[in-house]
Amino acid sequence: MKRRLVFILISVIILSGCKKILSPADENIRDLSEIYNDAAFAEGLLLNGYVRLPGGSYSFTDVATDDAVSNNPTNSYRLMATGQWSSLNDPMEQWTGAFAAIQYLNLILAETDKVKWATTGQFTKEMFNDRTKGEAYGLRALFMYNLLQVHAGWAGGSLLGVPILTAPQDSKSNFRVPRNTFEECMQQIYKDLDLAEQFLPLDFENISSVNQIPSKYAGKTTVADYNRVFGAYNRQRMTVRIAKGIRAKASLLAASPAFKGGTTVTWAKAADDAAAILDLNGGLSGIAANGHFWYASSNAGEINGLSAGLNPKEVLWRRNVSDANALERDNYPPTLYGNGRVNPTQNLVDAFPMANGFPINDPNSGYLASNPNANRDPRLGLYIVVNGSKEGSQGKTIYTKIGGTDDGLNAVPTSTRTGYYMRKLLREDVSVDPANSNMQKHYVPYIRYTELYLAYAEAANEAWGPNGKGTHSYSARETIAAIRNRAGIQQPDHFLSAINSTDDMRKLIHNERRLELCFEGFRFWDLRRWKESLVESAKGVTINADGSSVVGPVETRLYNDHMLFGPIPYNEIQKWGLTQNTGW
Repeated sequence: MKRRLVFILISVIILSGCKKILSPADENIRDLSEIYNDAAFAEGLLLNGYVRLPGGSYSFTDVATDDAVSNNPTNSYRLMATGQWSSLNDPMEQWTGAFAAIQYLNLILAETDKVKWATTGQFTKEMFNDRTKGEAYGLRALFMYNLLQVHAGWAGGSLLGVPILTAPQDSKSNFRVPRNTFEECMQQIYKDLDLAEQFLPLDFENISSVNQIPSKYAGKTTVADYNRVFGAYNRQRMTVRIAKGIRAKASLLAASPAFKGGTTVTWAKAADDAAAILDLNGGLSGIAANGHFWYASSNAGEINGLSAGLNPKEVLWRRNVSDANALERDNYPPTLYGNGRVNPTQNLVDAFPMANGFPINDPNSGYLASNPNANRDPRLGLYIVVNGSKEGSQGKTIYTKIGGTDDGLNAVPTSTRTGYYMRKLLREDVSVDPANSNMQKHYVPYIRYTELYLAYAEAANEAWGPNGKGTHSYSARETIAAIRNRAGIQQPDHFLSAINSTDDMRKLIHNERRLELCFEGFRFWDLRRWKESLVESAKGVTINADGSSVVGPVETRLYNDHMLFGPIPYNEIQKWGLTQNTGW
């Protein structure tokens, strides 16, 4: 009897608690409507766009090209370049992150007019609302550009882009949205950038007088309230200047040979768009004197001095500054306690001209195969460690020859595979010696001006020839002359002055872009948009103990012709029935 009563009592207790046990716990998920009275919560939607920007660190996609290899056998770009690239395995993929960002940006654009952005100050609510719209439109344009660069391609005789989404999606939305044409996507980029420029200032800087308040807000706000919204505190957020930089990048992509058959964007427009941002930088006089070694140890003072969101003269837009040593740990040679990951190729080394400006295969160059690194373009020594280079704060000599130190060719798993190590981007006042390591300030630029000067030179040459200027005050030749002069090419530059044709100038501009932007993630995309070969084998040099050397292949590149355009991710094709690019 007692056992039966105990059983009944336990059963009652259990059953009486079932409702609580089986009911889900309260979730800590805020409703979207809460953003209307919580400006910080609302801004979180916008900030999701910034958080998802690619470029938090260097990707080194150069490893997928003829400019570099990696000594890491599992490097995703190495695997991609050697035959393992597919719509299921795409290390270049931007689809997921970009569309997630666009969803957040569309949400804030749909709701921002209802948000109580400020409860104090004159016209501050309205100014915050304008700023939010401008930032969201500019970021949305940038993510569309990223998507087109990676995923646009030809299919069925048409150049396709990606689905254009300008409204937030919810559970009731139609997710089976077809891809828009490349042209439609470009026009959407331009539309968003136009809107961004309507709402944003040229730069986020403090003003000191009511006379400096833009006419749109004149008589409605105060200097203090204007600075609260559009002042220096907000540096590194989207601005008119940055929007113009994005426009120049997008137009250059669209005007290029791989895309020009599917768009109305011309080389002249690409040149005009680049000039629009360069003119704000002072034209050719605005080229940063130290822009060709902007991250070398000799430029450490400028980096250390960055504060309150300021930029070096070379940089238009960048990530935040942070203390780090990961780049050096990954890329120093073994005797400096690094992993030597990114190995420049002989192909890239040979692309650097002599100090007199002539390519090494030109009879006028003075190049000596017996002393190949003598009298070369100074950028070679700034960007690449060769046999006998000194590196690190103590000036350690790095020997890449056979039979020397662990820095020698293939000496240990972290040694170079090509006979070279990367120097560019590294701060040589960083030590990764386990007994005496330190960190120094680093940052990664989203856009730097040299890229835009090179974009103008390329587009201007194609539109108007080497000496044409369109409606601008400088030509492709003058732009390249300024860049080569800064690099330390001997003057007068007889090689440049002898170039007369668009074709020859194109070759030089492409090469200058290769040199100036090496290891920054441009080479792969440039080869594709130029419709140039992706299958040039990566070469290296074997330097024997007696000093003799042999150049030979290190890694074969396995790409098919259709790979000038990347794939739409396989899962997206399966889920939504999207049209895949030809060949994938």
